[in-house]
Amino acid sequence: MSASEIFSMTIMQGFAGMSLFSVLLLMALGLAIIFGQMGVINMAHGEFMALGAYTVYMLSLVAEKFGFIATYFPLALLVAFVVTFIVGYGLEVILIRHLYRRPLDTLLATWGVSLIMQQIFRQAFGAREVSPILPEWLSGSLHLSETIEIPASGVFVLALSGLATGLVAIMLYRSSWGLTVRATMQNRVIAGAVGINTAKVDRMSFAFGCGLAGVAGAAFTTIGSTGPTSGSLYIVDTFLVVVFGGAASLFGTLASAFTIGQGQSALEFFMTGSMAKVITLVSVVVILMLRPEGLFHIKVRR
Repeated sequence: MSASEIFSMTIMQGFAGMSLFSVLLLMALGLAIIFGQMGVINMAHGEFMALGAYTVYMLSLVAEKFGFIATYFPLALLVAFVVTFIVGYGLEVILIRHLYRRPLDTLLATWGVSLIMQQIFRQAFGAREVSPILPEWLSGSLHLSETIEIPASGVFVLALSGLATGLVAIMLYRSSWGLTVRATMQNRVIAGAVGINTAKVDRMSFAFGCGLAGVAGAAFTTIGSTGPTSGSLYIVDTFLVVVFGGAASLFGTLASAFTIGQGQSALEFFMTGSMAKVITLVSVVVILMLRPEGLFHIKVRR
């Protein structure tokens, strides 16, 4: 194998890692708000990702029927966010708000919600995986050279994750809503004393995090098919990203998603996917044993 072929394979494998990084980052952004900012262990976060993916699938059928398949996808991203935001808002009102500061109860309750949502998906869409009809501009590959080509869908997901990260950073650190979220997270009693409606902050934060999971699901449809349990396949990795990067650390989430995504993709090139995941998980656990607060927890919170 020549040096140019090795270089080309390295570039394409690295971009495959970037695609996994993008999905993990979009998922982890929502979970970083729900878990990092609020301390809620939402085991149904993956199912909100699946809900966003199924929303895109349904809209693609409508777009095909009415002839706007080339332009529907940006609208589908917005609709996926709105649908999962509304469902997340309702879940917080009905269930989550009664379980704050009860992490074990929250974990068990949201795990039950995830099983219920999976069964609803099976009843509505069947057990088989489905894929939406994608517009032509999301199909095919970009040819960087004679030996290097990268999928257009991967470039789109990468750009979307960058845009979402920037918007979340602006909302958390440059908006009045973000100020109330951070104030509530740091000291709920004092925040309430100065007039912040902490219950409303919790509700909107949870719904916003679920909406981001819906966007992750919409992005996921461009690189994979969706089934009732698709979201659950990513929930462990997503929690690892948030914990490994440091709870409540946006930059830590970004760095952690990149490290885990690239590491797992590189290992899959040399061994089976199962072994690659095992080695990735063991490596993260070992690092967390040495640094339990995560990579950037203290630095960012200060």
